[in-house]
Amino acid sequence: MKQTMRLDKLLSHAGHGTRSEIKILVKKGLVRVNDRPAKDSGVQVNPQSDVITVNGEAVRYREFIYLMLNKPQGVISATEDTRDRTVIDLLDEEVVHFNPFPVGRLDKDTEGLLLLTNDGKLAHNLLSPRKHVPKTYYAEVEGIVTEEDGQAFERGVALDDDYVTMPAQLVILKTDSSGWSKIELTIMEGKFHQVKRMFQAVGKKVTFLKRLSMGPLLLDEHLLPGEYRELSEEELLQLQQATAVQ
Repeated sequence: MKQTMRLDKLLSHAGHGTRSEIKILVKKGLVRVNDRPAKDSGVQVNPQSDVITVNGEAVRYREFIYLMLNKPQGVISATEDTRDRTVIDLLDEEVVHFNPFPVGRLDKDTEGLLLLTNDGKLAHNLLSPRKHVPKTYYAEVEGIVTEEDGQAFERGVALDDDYVTMPAQLVILKTDSSGWSKIELTIMEGKFHQVKRMFQAVGKKVTFLKRLSMGPLLLDEHLLPGEYRELSEEELLQLQQATAVQ
């Protein structure tokens, strides 16, 4: 694996501007490598061992970024769209330059936990059907959800396209005689509109849906819809360990 990279690429990735803007910083003598003024923005540097500063401030280089977003309703899980706001539109410029993308999808009207990263390997592992990464949702449902529904989900239900789901775990939190229920459902896959279609298969309708967890990663209860933060080292390690298990 290559240990060095161009100085302008490193600085651009660290959020210090475009390559042309960085060229100007170098010409002004504002960029130093190992306490010496950089003379060429294309010089090769080692981000692990070289000390690089811009205008006296040390540059922190990172290849990957990992963000936990509490996705709000009305925003789509995509990097760009011509009609709707995307989850990328919720991010500050200082993290957008890493080119993060959503790991999986939440429907436009679904809120809750969404991981964004530029780490393609981790994203692939989290989404791989072979890894069986559990995802837990909170839902409000039109209709009285019963223990029989839970047993059906445990066996697997046939969706509208005849696909039979993997076993899922249903927890009934509350039911009301007026005809609605609050539940949590843990599924091991991520088919299109899966939770909604599973309840449709047992004659009920999901009216509100929120993802609470993905593998060991739990939605931070302090994040308001539309807010995000970087994963802690512990959270990232737990995700990596969870997806490393075959």
